[in-house]
Amino acid sequence: MNENVVLVGVLKDKRDLGILLSEHWYRMPVRYAPVRRFDFLACYQPVSFGRDGKRIRYYAPVIGRRVRRRCELLPDEPRHPRAGDSYVCVHVGRVRELPEPLRNTTPRRVTFGFTTLERLLKAKNILELYGVAPIEELVGGALRREGIRATPEFTVSVGGKRFRLDFAVFCRRGMLAIECDNLKAHAGPRQRHKDKLKDAALKRHGWTVLRLREREVLSDSASCMGRVRRAVRRLGGCSA
Repeated sequence: MNENVVLVGVLKDKRDLGILLSEHWYRMPVRYAPVRRFDFLACYQPVSFGRDGKRIRYYAPVIGRRVRRRCELLPDEPRHPRAGDSYVCVHVGRVRELPEPLRNTTPRRVTFGFTTLERLLKAKNILELYGVAPIEELVGGALRREGIRATPEFTVSVGGKRFRLDFAVFCRRGMLAIECDNLKAHAGPRQRHKDKLKDAALKRHGWTVLRLREREVLSDSASCMGRVRRAVRRLGGCSA
C-alpha cells in the first residue's frame, strides 16, 4: 500500500493563510515548485506570524493543481513586480488542524520538503517530521554534564552580517562557537559553501569554530566532548 506523500509548503504571511482557509488554494512559483507527486499539503507558518509562527498547524488533501499567472490569482495586485509570473495553484479540500502544532523547537530553515501523512500525524516537532536527529539537544545535554557553560542559539554580528551559533562558549582568552552539523541540513554543496563563509567570518573576528558532525555525536559523544574540552582549555577555560 502506497504511503500518502505530504508536501510541506511555507505560508508567506497571514493573508496567504486566510486564502488557504477560506478559498482552499495555495500558490508556489513554477520555478521552485517540486515535480514530485504529493497527496497532502501541510503549511509552515514562519516567524512573521509572531506568536503563531515557527510551526505547522494546518494540512489538507490535494484535489488538483494548475498553472496560473499571479495576476489571475491575486487580481487586486495588478502592478506587482511578479504579476505576470506563472505559479502552480494547488487546490485543496477541507483544511484540517493538527491536534498539536508541530513546532520548530530547534530552529531549522523550512522550505519545500516532503514527508508522509503518518509521520505528520505522529511527529512531535519539525525535527521528527523529517526524521532529523536532535543533535543540538544531545550536545546541549552533554555540555551541561561536562559543566561547560554554553549559550545556545547565540546571535552574533560580524563583518556586517548576523549569524546564529548553535552554542557559544565564552572563555578567558577567546570565544568558542560550537556548530552541530545535521547530515540532511549540511550535506548539500550550497550549505557547505555557506558554512565555510560563516566559519571564515567568525575566525576573522576572533572566534574559534568547532563543528560536530551528526554521525560523530550519535556514535561517539565522548570524543566530541573531548574536542570541546581541549578547545576550552586552549582558550584559558570558561570565563566567570
